[in-house]
Amino acid sequence: MRKRSRREVLALAGGVLAVAGGPWQVAATPAEAAAEVAKFTGGKTAERGKIAIDLPEIAENGNTVPLSIVVDSPMTADDHVSDIMVVAEANPRPGLAVFHLTPQCGRAEIATRIRMAATQNIVVVAKTSKGQFFTEQKQVKVTIGGCGG
Repeated sequence: MRKRSRREVLALAGGVLAVAGGPWQVAATPAEAAAEVAKFTGGKTAERGKIAIDLPEIAENGNTVPLSIVVDSPMTADDHVSDIMVVAEANPRPGLAVFHLTPQCGRAEIATRIRMAATQNIVVVAKTSKGQFFTEQKQVKVTIGGCGG
């Protein structure tokens, strides 16, 4: 049995398999992505709407994809968005981020950059202080070196 380098061991632990000398990403299944959402919502059904997702339709570099999310909410003490979850359906780990908000935020809005392993749907779920859930999704095509993927 051959010894593995520290780098190979860390790569294996991070969800990358070394097969025939090359690294291959292990993608989550749609069921795993749905399980992440169900865990976040406690099994409740999320309604479509109230969420605006700003993502490019085509990402030439999946390593750094800009993402902006705005949720229509009054952001008052009695009625505000408390959490926003972002799920990438085909990433090795589908749950990308959970953002926690308070009424002091003023707007239910976040902006970040995400990493995408392949062309896939990005799903956003927002939880309100009243226990409601809203969802929206957008597909992003990830190209490899600008050549399709």
